[in-house]
Amino acid sequence: MKKYIKIEEIKLALRDDENLLWEKIVKILWIKKEELLDFKILKKAIDSRNKRDILFVYSLWVELKDNEKYFVDTDKFSEQTKINLKKHKVRLEEEYVYEIKKISNKPKKSPVIVGSWPAWLFCALVLARAWMNPIIIERWKEVSARVKDVEYFTSTWLLNNNSNIQFWEWWAGTFSDWKLYTLINDPRSNFVFEEFVKAGASEEIIYDAKPHIGTDKLRIVVKNLREKIISLGGTFRFETCLTDIEVVDNKLKSITLSGGEKLETDDLILAIGHSARDTLEMLYNRELEMKAKPFAMWVRIEHDAKMINKSQYGDNYTNKKLWTAKYKLVTHNEDARSVYTFCMCPGGYVVPASSEENRLCINGMSEYAQDSGVSNSALLVPVNPDDFASNHPLAWIAFQRDWEEKAFIQGWSDYKAPAQLVWDFLAKRPSKQIWKIVSTYKPGIKLTSLDNCLPEFITKALRIAIPILDRKINWFASADAILTAIEARSSSVVRFTRDEKGESNIKWIYPVWEWAWYAGGITSSAIDGLKVGESLVEKYL
Repeated sequence: MKKYIKIEEIKLALRDDENLLWEKIVKILWIKKEELLDFKILKKAIDSRNKRDILFVYSLWVELKDNEKYFVDTDKFSEQTKINLKKHKVRLEEEYVYEIKKISNKPKKSPVIVGSWPAWLFCALVLARAWMNPIIIERWKEVSARVKDVEYFTSTWLLNNNSNIQFWEWWAGTFSDWKLYTLINDPRSNFVFEEFVKAGASEEIIYDAKPHIGTDKLRIVVKNLREKIISLGGTFRFETCLTDIEVVDNKLKSITLSGGEKLETDDLILAIGHSARDTLEMLYNRELEMKAKPFAMWVRIEHDAKMINKSQYGDNYTNKKLWTAKYKLVTHNEDARSVYTFCMCPGGYVVPASSEENRLCINGMSEYAQDSGVSNSALLVPVNPDDFASNHPLAWIAFQRDWEEKAFIQGWSDYKAPAQLVWDFLAKRPSKQIWKIVSTYKPGIKLTSLDNCLPEFITKALRIAIPILDRKINWFASADAILTAIEARSSSVVRFTRDEKGESNIKWIYPVWEWAWYAGGITSSAIDGLKVGESLVEKYL
């Protein structure tokens, strides 16, 4: 493997040109200009703590004429150069190349992947590249057809239970910001990002400290990745639903699909999303082991994007070099539950994400340009087992449904979302008119009191947290900010059990991502899919 020199914490001022990185590298390494052949940006972040001196901070891979030889004579370096090497964590790093093994004996029965999102995608990529011809079962249509169905819903407010933001190719991802930021330190993430770029995502996601693909670009990426899997031997079955499984001697024998079709397989990868409630109930009845787990419920808060930009960037907020401002906040209080921001969508939209009739669920998304003029974020409050009088693994679904029904009623029972201005919410009075900000929620909002559609422990936590968040971001509690409810599907409400190879208590069934709850974010989900795919390849080598 090729080795590169890695340098971290290289800073450029907002006014600087990126070509200055060449000079910075030469100075840090104390080398001649001709010794530097090339460099690659690994990470690029904004440091806006000092609003008067906003900086771009880089991590780089550097290529010299002889990378390894550079470290042979470091004892001869000046003291200042040694200080530079330590300050910038200069070291030799080996390039990571993700390799997928090819099996020599194909399984007699193709592995079947049920569900959506990146876990199934990258599991399918591994299996297809290993010549295992995976079959992907998706209960809804492909992405382009689904966009039309959602547009019809947002113009007529007539929900199609089988065609909505929650249920389709790549789940709600194609109506989401698609943030790829992760705290997981796994080199497989390089492979994930590279595949996204090859399929049409911007190259910036490879080095952006807080990368996102954007809803509009993601729809192109989805199609291209699907076609790639097909070209490698994979098969997609759209508008096909998993309705049952047959288990003999604690081993999977076959699966039943919509229409009664039976399909035998020795490998079933479950990548279902958190809204596939009917599938979850079926699996529970077939004794697939699962446990209830805490989750969260929340509201969306919308602000003027310029206000957020100004709060984060100061007088530089109009500088075109700066991205639409993001934030990530949390509060802790002894008198109420923690509140934290999640799925922050700069310059984005609040979207309808209901998947069941007469129940209201919302979500957030951004397009690549992040230029709607309104930024939104979820304000999450944890929901704990003590909040429901049952330890049944599926009890949380009833809890979610109950509050989604209350929100639906508060929104005039036509998928308008109940909303309240922040100051009115804090003062415990219903809102009567909006101010400067017009909500981006397309079906429309109904001004009301959110106390009518949220549990008391959530409204209490939010009323304590919002003034605290206002001290972290100026005008966070501004009078014209809008709170919209209800979003109750932040994560899975159960956790499937599985062993170190990803196998469940029923042999040959492999739960990944959401219901498995071994990954929650997009990148971690993709990596989880890769790992399970690797396990299956090893099984047949």
